Order: sequence, then C-alpha cells, then structure tokens
Amino acid sequence: MTILEFESTDEVISRANATPYGLAAGIFTNDLRRAHRASAALDAGTVWVNNYNLTPVEVPWGGFKASGIGFENGPEAMMQWTRPKTVYIEMGDVDSPYN
Repeated sequence: MTILEFESTDEVISRANATPYGLAAGIFTNDLRRAHRASAALDAGTVWVNNYNLTPVEVPWGGFKASGIGFENGPEAMMQWTRPKTVYIEMGDVDSPYN
C-alpha cells in the first residue's frame, strides 16, 4: 500500500488514474460524500472505502485497463465463459411474405 500526500481530491484522482493499471483502489475518509465521488471517478475495478483487500467470492473481482482480462467471482464471471445464443425453430407451416 502506498500513502501519498495530496492537496485536493481532483489531484489525487488524476494521479491514481494516470497509471495503465486499474485493479483496485482504497480510500480512507470520514466524508461519505467524498468517498462516493472519488470511487465513481477512480478508474479501478474495485474500490474499498475504509477497509482494504476484502474479496468475497459472491462479489465480482476484476480490473480495468491493463489489469486483467475480465472478472472473476459472482454472476459476472459466468459471462466470461459463456456466449448466449437464441435459436427459434418452427416445425409447422409458417406464413411468410418471402415465399
């Protein structure tokens, strides 16, 4: 974990987003509004607020940018391994203007 001083929230968000990676970020603050604004602005797949490195198996885990190739855990992980397809089959006569 790296802790750096900063003058403004905009400055620290800009600094954090300037990396090619975006796996996770952590915010420690008493200001819940600031935490919501910062977590929305951070280009990271996971943002922890006032905690760090929690990874329950039922919650999606993955990164943005050069951090990973998708998400693990949760229902989002299933989409990495499936490809939905719909097939309609009619076994009887079909009224069609293209006959």
